[in-house]
Formats: sequence, C-alpha cells, structure tokens
Amino acid sequence: MSNGLGGGMKVNRHDQRSAMWFIAPMMFVLMSVAVFPVVYSLWISFFDLKLRRPRSVPFVWFDNYVHVLSDASFWDSVSRTASFTVMAVFAIMLFAMLIALLLNENFAGKKFLSTILLIPWAIPYVANGLMWKWIYDSGYGALNGALLQLGLINHYLIWLGDTDKTLALIANAFVWKEVPLATILLLVTLKSIPEDLYSAAKVDGANIWQRFWHITLPSLKPGFTLVMIYEVMMAVRHFDLFFILTEGGPADASHVLSWEIYVETFRKLSFGLGAALSYLLAVATFLLAFFIIKTLGKKI
Repeated sequence: MSNGLGGGMKVNRHDQRSAMWFIAPMMFVLMSVAVFPVVYSLWISFFDLKLRRPRSVPFVWFDNYVHVLSDASFWDSVSRTASFTVMAVFAIMLFAMLIALLLNENFAGKKFLSTILLIPWAIPYVANGLMWKWIYDSGYGALNGALLQLGLINHYLIWLGDTDKTLALIANAFVWKEVPLATILLLVTLKSIPEDLYSAAKVDGANIWQRFWHITLPSLKPGFTLVMIYEVMMAVRHFDLFFILTEGGPADASHVLSWEIYVETFRKLSFGLGAALSYLLAVATFLLAFFIIKTLGKKI
C-alpha cells in the first residue's frame, strides 16, 4: 500500500513539474508585458526623469508626489474628473435601469431593440469619439442640424467651445457608449428575481410601484454594485473622448486627471511626474472601488 501511495505522489509531483514548464512561457509573457511595466513605472516615479535632459536623472524620493499634491492645477483636474464621473455614472445607471426594465417585458420588436442596443457597445472608443465630434461640429454637425430643423435654435452653435457645456457633452458621448453593457448586467440581475415574489405581492394587493420599490429595486443591488464599480473605474481614468473631442479645452474646461497625465508625460516629457500622477490615479480608483464594495456590498 505504501509503495502505491509513494508512486502516486511521485506521479503527482511529475505532473506538477510538467504543468509548470508548460505555464512558464505564458507567465514570462505576462510578467514582461504587464507586471514589469507597472513595477518600472513605480520605480521611475521616484526619479526626476525628463526626456529633455535624459542624462541627468536624479533620485528624488517622493518629491514628484509632493509636487503633484501641492499643485493647484492637479486638484482642479481632480474636481473636473469627479464632476464628469458623477454625471456619467448617474446617467448610465438611470438609463440602463429603464432600458433593462423595458427589455424584461414581452412586447413586439423586443429582439430588434435588443440587437440595436448592442451597436454602441460594439463601436470602438476612437470611432465613438470621432462620431460624436462630427455630431457636435459647429459647421455641419447633426446636432445643430436637428435642433435647427425643430426650431429650437436659429443658428449653429459651437457646442464644444462652451466651457459650461463641455463636460456634459463629453459625458453624453461616454454614456451612449457605456449604457449597453450596464443594461445587460442589470437585465441579467432582473432575470434572476423569482416570479413567486411578484405573485405573492400581487396577492397582498401591492401595485406596480410598490412591487418595483420593495422587490425589483432591492433585488437590483448586486447588479447596481457591479455596474457602479465598473463604470466609476472607466469614467475616472477615461481619456479617449477628451483627447478626440476637446484636448483638454476649451480653457481647461475638460482638463481632467487622465489628460493631465498625458500632458505631463508625452507633451512636457516629464516621465517621473507622469508616473507619479498615474499611480495616484490608480490608488484613487482602487479606493473608490473598495468604498463602493464596502458600502453597497454589505447590504446585498
């Protein structure tokens, strides 16, 4: 018996070694393209690395982080990022919930509507940005054309040139792209609600609003939590639309944190400061996700 067990253990060890050899190339690739850049960017955040003087790279400890946190423009960009995130995530969750409730019902054209819903999700971010740039264009944009035909405006407006409207317009483009995925996640959550709960509520005399408030809404908490975590992370670090539509303008109205990182790193060539900003953004994103999980997750 002992020989049999010993032989089995040897075979298991041999299988484990063989599996490790097969996994090793994939692990090497992951370490090279994922882990190493993250660790290296953390390392260079402690240096005053500027490509305009590549031979002088002094080690400055946490000076880059101190400089960033004491810079008024950094906190202005944080404020704009927070405003964009709140607008976008609130709108995404509202529209996603309404569409998910609609698609949870049976009606003619449901399959067609479900197919149409996937189109924004399937469009790449760059293509989505270019499309909305054409829509908002002050010379031939579809938005100006539609409003003019409806008589809501009497001349073409420069939408992305208005500092008061820029963030909201970019948020609108972001929401259009993100709503389909959020809708699918909430629809899956709706499908998991037992029908017996609604039947029992009807027997007790609950109307449609009471059933929604006491059954549907509480049951959607897991879906809401997942959607909020994902969309907050996407909104906080979003860059594509800001680059394509406004490049941080007009007058810094859309100069959010992701744009600040781009400017410091690739325009000013201050890779040390850019890395420090990137890590502050990463930590902030992690803390936001952790806060949402701790706040909403414990109530699920």
